[in-house]
Amino acid sequence: MVRMAVAHVGLDRATNTPVVILKEAAGERTLQIWIGAPEANAIALELRGEKPERPMTHDLLAQILTGLGATLERASIVVLKTNTYMAELLVRRADRHFEIDARPSDSIALALRAGAPIFVAEDLINGGGPADEGPQPEGGDPDALRRFLARLDPEDLGRFHP
Repeated sequence: MVRMAVAHVGLDRATNTPVVILKEAAGERTLQIWIGAPEANAIALELRGEKPERPMTHDLLAQILTGLGATLERASIVVLKTNTYMAELLVRRADRHFEIDARPSDSIALALRAGAPIFVAEDLINGGGPADEGPQPEGGDPDALRRFLARLDPEDLGRFHP
C-alpha cells in the first residue's frame, strides 16, 4: 500500500464530471478517480477548511465514530473491479478492528475529516487504470499518466465550486 494525499479536486471539462487526483505522499505517482458532485463538494469544502452551518454526511459519520469511541485508522483504495475502484475503511474501537466496504470518494472525504491517512494498493498506481471514462492518458502505465498530467493545463480540469 502506498500513502497518498489529495493533490487536486476539480471538474473534468471533457466529461463535465468531478475528478479527484491523489498524489503519492513520498513521490510523484498519481491516481485520478472520477467521482460524484456531492462527494467532490465534500472533499473541496474540507480541503478549503470551510465548515457548513449544518453537518454534511461525512461530518455526521465522523461525529458518530467519535461518539462511539471509534477512530478511523485509514482509508484504502484496494482494487479495481469492472472499471470501478473499491475502497475499505479500517475502523478501530477499543481492541477491535472493523473493515468496512466503501466508495473511494466517501473514504477520502471521511479520511480528511478524521485526519486519517489515505492509501492506495501499489498495483492500482502501477497501471491499474482509471475507474471511469474521463480523459485518459495513452496506455495504462504510470509514466504515461505522469506525461499526461504534466502537459495538462489546470484549466483543463476546471475548478470545482460547491
